[in-house]
Amino acid sequence: MSIPYDYEAIVIGSGFGGSINTCRLAKKWPGQVLLLERGKRYPKGSFPRSPQTMADNFWNVPLEQRKRPKNIATKRQTHGMFDVRNFDNMDALVCAGLGGGSLIYANVFLQPPDEVFDENWPETCKKAALQPYYAVSKAVLGARPIPQNDDPRRQIIRTGLFKAFAESEQRDSKLLDINVFFGNDFDNPLDIGEQDKNRYGATQTSCVYCAECDVGCNTHSKNTLDLNYLFVAERRYGAQIKTEVLAQKIVPLNADGAEDSSANGEYGYKVYWLNLHGNTECVAVSRRVVVSAGTLGTNELLMRCRDVHKTLPNISQQLGKHFSGNGDFLSFVIDGDKPADPNYGPVITQGTDYNLFKDFNRENAFILEDASFPNFAAWYTEGLRPGFSHWRAFIRTATLVFLRFVRGITTGEIGYAFNALLKDNLSFTTAVLLCMGIDKSNGVMQLDAHGALNVKWPYRDSLPLYEAILAVGERFKTWAGGKFFLPLPNWIWPIRNNITVHSLGGCRLAEDACQGVTSSALHNFGQVFGYQGLYVADGALLPTAVGANPVATISALSERVAEGITGIAPDADL
Repeated sequence: MSIPYDYEAIVIGSGFGGSINTCRLAKKWPGQVLLLERGKRYPKGSFPRSPQTMADNFWNVPLEQRKRPKNIATKRQTHGMFDVRNFDNMDALVCAGLGGGSLIYANVFLQPPDEVFDENWPETCKKAALQPYYAVSKAVLGARPIPQNDDPRRQIIRTGLFKAFAESEQRDSKLLDINVFFGNDFDNPLDIGEQDKNRYGATQTSCVYCAECDVGCNTHSKNTLDLNYLFVAERRYGAQIKTEVLAQKIVPLNADGAEDSSANGEYGYKVYWLNLHGNTECVAVSRRVVVSAGTLGTNELLMRCRDVHKTLPNISQQLGKHFSGNGDFLSFVIDGDKPADPNYGPVITQGTDYNLFKDFNRENAFILEDASFPNFAAWYTEGLRPGFSHWRAFIRTATLVFLRFVRGITTGEIGYAFNALLKDNLSFTTAVLLCMGIDKSNGVMQLDAHGALNVKWPYRDSLPLYEAILAVGERFKTWAGGKFFLPLPNWIWPIRNNITVHSLGGCRLAEDACQGVTSSALHNFGQVFGYQGLYVADGALLPTAVGANPVATISALSERVAEGITGIAPDADL
């Protein structure tokens, strides 16, 4: 019997792994690749900014019965970008939207040091073996340091602040490669705000230094996946993209084209998904499936197929093990005596090495990066600032604004009042410290009673790393003359919850199903053990934390998965 396939491949999820594989597979099979993405499209200028739209910019689909913060869980159904998950000693933030995490990540493209690739990484996944794939993905994503020239608008105060701190600590600091558009010619950047088409034909704006990278770039200055891999996949190769659809189930087919949970995928798969507008069930048949729903989404979908739907019963029992938060740790040094200006420039510009790249020490290896937050958040910070003098300045300013309209006083007097209100502002002297490191990668993902994913994170095992990070934060406070050093409140005892934006693991690459979930062999790289034509391509593949921002490694591994499927070596021309 000839099975009537709808597609050569269905890709679930549009993060780095999903976008790369959609593009590469669509090039091999034009018009025969389908991408399923649960979030929305975000055209230029569509990212929320008003209080109301920001409040609704969270992912909340009640039918998922997922544990969420109460203020989100009690809302009506919303399909916003920010998906906040509450787990045991670990909370996670992931993104929903076409382009996945690229819509809200901090842009950094950074290869980990050789020492990260230890005995848990098969030989085919070592750093040397991945070099061609690092190089190609870096070129496509346009990674480069922030331009350095005489334009005063290019000067970022916090970059110099963190560099000076690194020198005081006798640590190495360098500008990091970031996936941000400054024009196509790296040696001659476009003026700030000038537009041009990138090498793939998408219109972008030379970075306007607004510090809004993490809440969606409304000027399309971030090199998000919808402006390169996905742009080419859809425009050039006819990939079909469905948004606001939620993948539900993957079922293997037998030789007759019937659903058969005992089949191994040789004859393809039937994929079920839910259209979130109307909650209607849809289905398609494909020769192969690439699961790229992000670490949390991929593990959850495969676990449900194995343990709830019983459609993929032979997936390795290693599924869900070796979870890592990549050592993520965010903190603040508040009200220092040195300017920081965290509301200007790309969200990260530099990194300071703490035993990750030099004098590697696995117990406490991490990198310290300068982070920023948007201007509108700075206004909120100022609104919360206590103090009688600040309150008095506020009253005086409000009074003058009122008198401007009632009595017609000059706007100059109001200007002076605003100066008194905002001078020495709190946000300008607040430094945001973002750290990533080598945690123990020993978390476990499991399904709860509702079939939703839960993570058990033994934070005590990684305390040497967290304590080293906290010690650096305290030294930064002293050096910068800060009034307070504040880790995120979730870390305050006895809560001790970490927050990660870099969930990794659970479908680790390995030589056999006793050690991992996906194959590290070159001919079927990333294929799920026991299932032909079923692949994983996202952060779930990583055997351990990488310490450095993981986007580069996820992209390199995903390019390698795509090459194994298509037989075509990747190039930057797409």
